[in-house]
Amino acid sequence: MTKLVTIYGGAGFVGRYIARRMAKEGWRVRVAVRRPNESLFVKPYGAVGQVEPVFCNIRDDASVRAAMAGADAVVNCVGVLTERGKNTFQALQSEGAGRVARIAAEEGVGQFVHISALGADRQSASAYARTKAEGEEAVLAAYPGAVILRPSLIFGTEDRFFNRFAKMARNGPILGLVGGETKFQPVYVDDVAQAAVKGVLGEAPAGIYELGGPDVDTLSGLMRDMLGMIHRNRFIVNLPFWMGNLIGGGLSLLQLITGGLFHNKVLTRDQVANLKADNVVSPDAKTFADLGIRPTAMEAVLPDYLWVYRPSGQYDAIRESAKNMRKI
Repeated sequence: MTKLVTIYGGAGFVGRYIARRMAKEGWRVRVAVRRPNESLFVKPYGAVGQVEPVFCNIRDDASVRAAMAGADAVVNCVGVLTERGKNTFQALQSEGAGRVARIAAEEGVGQFVHISALGADRQSASAYARTKAEGEEAVLAAYPGAVILRPSLIFGTEDRFFNRFAKMARNGPILGLVGGETKFQPVYVDDVAQAAVKGVLGEAPAGIYELGGPDVDTLSGLMRDMLGMIHRNRFIVNLPFWMGNLIGGGLSLLQLITGGLFHNKVLTRDQVANLKADNVVSPDAKTFADLGIRPTAMEAVLPDYLWVYRPSGQYDAIRESAKNMRKI
């Protein structure tokens, strides 16, 4: 009988890659999301009826249980970068994670994989990092045999990091950064998905894995690499943390006074707090190496989707070649 995996947040940035890989493994894939009608793009990942988006509100026990019915394995990918309405860090990343794990244990689910984040820390000044740590604790309390993945900054075609800064680079000569000297270890989204699949298939021993790519650099260094890939010269300005707090506070206030009509996705005070700590794999952590996975370098992937931000897009190389011909 074909096995079934329920992926909470399976239409999100990471979840969709896990769903695609699980479909290739021959599993039935149930993608549990808040808006199934906006997640129909996952259906072609497998044969007709193999991948199915279903409604689920991770804040509700009955909803989580219904989406899990009959599942052989569960993956929880739910998380937010900014809070909005009832979808707070506490509700989703702490309480929500614990709820999914508890119900998985009650339902006798065979394998449980939880996507957390590198930098999860109970003592962090960032609510994002604190609730990630609380979520891990809740998961392990309910399901001790869980596989927990802590990826660093994730990149890939649909990412909200390199795409966001590349868009900003098109709009002016200056690129302002908060936390320019903070170190990151970017990891390719499909490598994270591959690690999650190993957890679902029972090929990864229970425990916490810290996932980082082969490249470690500061935020400023990552931006310089990105600018080189999109063929744009920009002056990088490293803004002090106090200025970041001022900007983040102002934008969040604007969200408040507009009743949420403006959603602050630019910069929040919580993100500023998170940027004060390096985001790299610990020396003694279990990593990709323990999973038998060789992580992908940024230079092998970034040009494949960042070319759209070049001055002439896909024709940029042709344009530069034409300039050289005029010099002959």
